[in-house]
Amino acid sequence: MKPIALSARPVLIVDDDTFSLMITSKALQKAGLKKILTCMDSRQAMEMVTHHQVGMVFLDLVMPHLGGEELLQTLSERYPEILVIILTATEAVDTAVRCIQAGAFNYLTKPIDFERLFTIVKNALALQELQQENQALRQSACSADLHRPEVFADIVTHSVKMLQIFRYVESIAGTAEPVLITGETGVGKDLFAQAIHSLSNRRGALVAVNVAGLDDIVFSDTLFGHSKGAFTGAERVRGGLIEQASSGTLFLDEIGDLTATSQSKLLRLLQGGDYFPLGSDVPKHSDARVISATHRNLWQLAQQEKFRQDLNFRLRTHHLHIPPLRERLDDLPLLIEHFLTEFTTRFEKPRLRASKALIKLLEGYSFPGNIRELRMIVFDAATRTPTNTLSPRLLEAHLNQASMSSAVATTPTNSNTPLGFNAHLPTLKQATDLLIQEALRRSNGNQTAAAKLLGISQQALSKRLKSRDG
Repeated sequence: MKPIALSARPVLIVDDDTFSLMITSKALQKAGLKKILTCMDSRQAMEMVTHHQVGMVFLDLVMPHLGGEELLQTLSERYPEILVIILTATEAVDTAVRCIQAGAFNYLTKPIDFERLFTIVKNALALQELQQENQALRQSACSADLHRPEVFADIVTHSVKMLQIFRYVESIAGTAEPVLITGETGVGKDLFAQAIHSLSNRRGALVAVNVAGLDDIVFSDTLFGHSKGAFTGAERVRGGLIEQASSGTLFLDEIGDLTATSQSKLLRLLQGGDYFPLGSDVPKHSDARVISATHRNLWQLAQQEKFRQDLNFRLRTHHLHIPPLRERLDDLPLLIEHFLTEFTTRFEKPRLRASKALIKLLEGYSFPGNIRELRMIVFDAATRTPTNTLSPRLLEAHLNQASMSSAVATTPTNSNTPLGFNAHLPTLKQATDLLIQEALRRSNGNQTAAAKLLGISQQALSKRLKSRDG
């Protein structure tokens, strides 16, 4: 047998039989693997996997204390990247199928056929190498064709859509023209403003202000400053944020909420760079670059005469729209891992992982709060988990409550439709859970009454509740 490429990570054999353990170990050594660990007590296997960063596990099915199938389930949930090869003394097809469905890469029957062992190991290592290459490609995708990829380091993604935005940001960052950043709440518009400023190489600082809720006086004083005696209490001259942003960038967040009078003053600033501090008739000039952001539709506001059309055009000389999280769900595992790392580092906690079931559950969620909401969800679940793996149960209350408030709308009085939905439909499972939850609420927890409301038997409702909670 020609030795196969060495695995960079150790291989672990879990088997309570000393002879089988020795035979398997020698066979793997003959196949070319050198980093081989053995474990006779299945209860210690997970600790060894974590401590030694194991890449492949050979797992016996029949063991005392903790059976192989149970251990396989735990490995699949916590370490989906680890390839598990089942060792079994029986050739029962249903057992093999069940293990493959649970996440096993392959299986071997005892006594071990060394040629088959060699083939399985060779294929497993080839798959791991391919997975590593794909991961490297995904990680490098965001830096491909970028001159300064480090500027986007705080934006966790490998989305092609996001990469295209990165390229656009690099192309427009060096100009002095205004930039409008649009996107839903929580998508990270402020991070893109910071990236644009960093790439612009402007000497001044990035000065940010949220203009939502500011009346005209407060807006003018905050941005333009005031002269001495401009109003009661103005005992000295005060420069505004525009002055602080000299030779830098002024970032105006929530620009869609600006009052009509303030819009006129901002338009004057954008057109010629001139502004008047409160109480002064002597104009000042600003060379600050203006970046604005909003979650609102400025075109629609302009049509409703709530936003100046000329200001809308002036703000969007350059425009980038950040897609919501539900349109780039490929980033979900990456973001969850990022937030778990942030949590464990900040609070000095043991390493945490998200189960496949949890990620699957989140893939069906619409994320109205986007990245910011995901971070909150992950931090909350990480705080409450009793183990080192986040399970779906930790999220169901939040997701059901969010889906109830955002997916099921109040039905108009003249409508014959029992339910109304907004743009984001709940999944079938979420809708079922919501109906059950509402039926139980209306029946004060009485399952028999709730079942009648739902048009099913009490036994069927009980089964659904057990399935949901199990």
